Amino acid sequence: MTATNNTRCLAISGGVGGAKLALGLSHVLPPGDLTIVANTGDDFSHLGFTICPDLDTVMYTLADMNNKDLGWGQAEESWNFLDALKRLGEDSWFQIGDRDLATHVIRSRELGLGKTLSQVTTQLSRDLNVEHPLVPMTDDSVSTIVCTRNGEELAFQHYFVRDRCAPVVSAFKFTGIERARPSPEFLAALGSARLELIVICPSNPFVSVDPVLKVPGVIEAIRTSNVPVIAVSPIVGGQAIKGPAAKMMRELGMPQTAAAVARHYVEQYPDIIRGFIIDDADRELRGQIEALGLSTTVTNTVMVTLQDRIDLARHILDRT
Repeated sequence: MTATNNTRCLAISGGVGGAKLALGLSHVLPPGDLTIVANTGDDFSHLGFTICPDLDTVMYTLADMNNKDLGWGQAEESWNFLDALKRLGEDSWFQIGDRDLATHVIRSRELGLGKTLSQVTTQLSRDLNVEHPLVPMTDDSVSTIVCTRNGEELAFQHYFVRDRCAPVVSAFKFTGIERARPSPEFLAALGSARLELIVICPSNPFVSVDPVLKVPGVIEAIRTSNVPVIAVSPIVGGQAIKGPAAKMMRELGMPQTAAAVARHYVEQYPDIIRGFIIDDADRELRGQIEALGLSTTVTNTVMVTLQDRIDLARHILDRT
């Protein structure tokens, strides 16, 4: 499973919310027409394993083996490994299930043998019967750091999982990003002669989307492709469907609205985002977003069922 120059649609995804739309797109587009690139800024080393939360969430979702109750990890999970860690007095704040552990063991082993993250992701996806190309944003190490109001700098998983998003955020940094390069498959998709659309899935704009777009060379490649970029708001009715995006916005002094997400993208990436999709609940914000220069449509973006995911994917593709 290797990205080719036949990609028609490129989807940029974080974890749970992005994975839902990626699944919808995978039901509408054949594998040769869709490449999904996942954020790796929240990857980290834990207990000797290289863990890639967003990559794994998308991979498990596409393989129809994700834990639909928790939103992360695998279905029908057990926790014997975690229980054994607790008995031995080891860190257990990051919950690794027994099924999930196999993924981390294989990834860590293969990386240790000199394979790239792209190569290992292709191997794991193939073994799990994932047909659509799933690629990391980069094969280089990039770490999302959450800067807090009290002066602490926390690795993202420490903020997100260990501290349960309690610290008040003040900014975000991406350590190592200045030396990173887009993964070869990511660049191939951006350079595809058939590329018609780039979709920014409804993921956290600060810690899921920004790391992908800020990898050196990505924005330049998007500009060169000259294809429309459409973003889906992760904020509905002032709330994040999943995750701390709304809380982060409040702490950063931003309105907790879909319009504020649109403004963030416009200010961070001028002349890149052309379209924005908001939920029916935010219909009254359409004028504000269009005033930013974005073509804006209103539809249901709350993806509860598989049909919701497919319908949103079709709505996006019908715009092009």
